[in-house]
Formats: sequence, C-alpha cells, structure tokens
Amino acid sequence: MADPYSILGVARGASEKDIKSAYRKLAKEFHPDRNQDNPKAAERFSEVTRAYDLLSDKDKRARFDRGEIDIDGNPAMGFGFGGGGPGGFGGAGAGGAPRGGFEGFGNEGIDLGDIFDGLFGGRGGMGGGFGGGRQRPAPKGANVNYKLGVSLDDAATRATQRITLADGKTIDLKLPAGVEDGTQMRLPGKGEPGPGGNGDAMVTIHLQPHAFFRRDGDNLRLDLPITLDEAVNGAKVKVPTADGAVMLTVAPGSSSGKTLRLKGKGFSRKDGSHGDQLVTIEVQLPEGDEDLVRRLEGWRDPRNLRARLGV
Repeated sequence: MADPYSILGVARGASEKDIKSAYRKLAKEFHPDRNQDNPKAAERFSEVTRAYDLLSDKDKRARFDRGEIDIDGNPAMGFGFGGGGPGGFGGAGAGGAPRGGFEGFGNEGIDLGDIFDGLFGGRGGMGGGFGGGRQRPAPKGANVNYKLGVSLDDAATRATQRITLADGKTIDLKLPAGVEDGTQMRLPGKGEPGPGGNGDAMVTIHLQPHAFFRRDGDNLRLDLPITLDEAVNGAKVKVPTADGAVMLTVAPGSSSGKTLRLKGKGFSRKDGSHGDQLVTIEVQLPEGDEDLVRRLEGWRDPRNLRARLGV
C-alpha cells in the first residue's frame, strides 16, 4: 500500500502545519508548469497531491492510520463478497435461508447502504463506491498576502498602482471607489499553485501620511498660507489638489481660519461621487519688515475681537 507519509516525507505524527508545508514545497518543485520537459515530474506531482488530499482530511487520515482505506480512499480489505457460506452474498444462509440475506437478519430487505455507512463512515467516504459518493474537489494553492502603501492624493483620485508579485511579475491595479485604509483587493489566480488551481493574491491598502493633505471623512483638508496683502486686497492664488493645481479666489479682507470649499476635489465614494477639498486660509506676516511697521505706525483696529471670550 502506498504510504502518503513517505510520499510527503513527513512522520506519521506530523502536524497539519508540517503536512501543508511539505506539500507546498513539493508541489512547487514538481508543478507541471515548471517541468514541461520532464514527464515524470507530472506523475510525482499527482502522487504528492493524492497524498496531501488524504492527509489533509482528518477523517480519511484517521481511517488510513487504522488500515481501513488505502491512499485513494478505497477499502483496504475485502468483506466476503461472493462467498456461499453464512453471512456471504449470493449463497444460502444457515438452515437453507434464501439467497441474498444475511444470516440472523432473515429476509426483511436490509438496507445495505446503512450497513456500509457504518463500515465506512458514510457514503461520502467511499470515494465514488457504494452509494454514489462524491469526491472532494482538489484543493487550490495557498493565498498570498501583500501590503500596498498608497498616498492620500492617489487614493482620492483612484490613481493606478503598480505592485510586484512574489514571482517577480508586476500588475497595475485600479483602486476601487471608496478606497480607505485597510481596504482589501482580491486578485484571482495570483496566489500559489495547487492541484485545483492557483490561489489568490490578497492586497491590503494602507493610506500613507501626506506632506500637506489630511483626510476628513470623504473630504481632503489643506492649510493654505497667504500674504497680508493677498488677505487685505484679495487675490487669485494657485492651490494644489489631488488631481492638479487650480486657481482659488481669496476675497478682500479674508482672515486666518476662513475655510473655502473646492467641490468634488476630495475622496471618491463607493457610489462614484467625490467629497470636497476644504482649504483653510493662514495669513502669514513677514518677520522684521520695517517698511510694514512704518506703514502701520499709529494705526489701531478699534474692534474688540475678544469680547465674546469674556475678556
């Protein structure tokens, strides 16, 4: 009887983890795609797969260890089929019992399926024998996990990202609508090889901090420095957005802290729409500008800006 433990090169007491590790190593080594000029590799791959299919199934493994089935899941010993003596099929029982019955059961139409269920642990364990059992589909290869760092502006515009897989191949990914930190993308068939086909690649998105953008729900926030004369007189200033710079109008008399809104320049949503970009003005005064000091000499703002604070 072929021994699945010897085929995989593991001890009989090997853990599930050890069995899986041994299988993955051998499957990679003998996979037909990597051994197109070696027909014996395909036979070895098939043998390794049969061994793994049995040992990865706890029930089949236990029955094999007890000597009940072989590596293919078939019964390892006969059950008196065709015999003419008592208890056999096709012969007369003790005392001239009619053919077709078991001695002691009389002629009551015993359901043989129930008997074999008890012997083999269910029709499904027969591997296509009595009762029309179904074979378990061959397992796919393992999934492979990747992490992909994405900038806030790329996430906002769903810019195409390039990722290098374990086999050295590169793939261009289009980010999904509504992408956020922790979003997972599945790449079917880009995992490890297996007898039932390749597993998948699982890509987890991690949004990286940006030099000047901040995320606020579906919106992007930006602090925009402007000069005193731009704030006093008003101006058109260039502002960066996730998909390129735009011109923004600053109204005359604008103060620090005032927030302007650029519609549709924020993050993409799952429905395909976009949030906004919120631009907060910061008026920055020049340091040590003597001309400015002279111009403001003697001028005072009469407003009590801190009255609402109770001071």
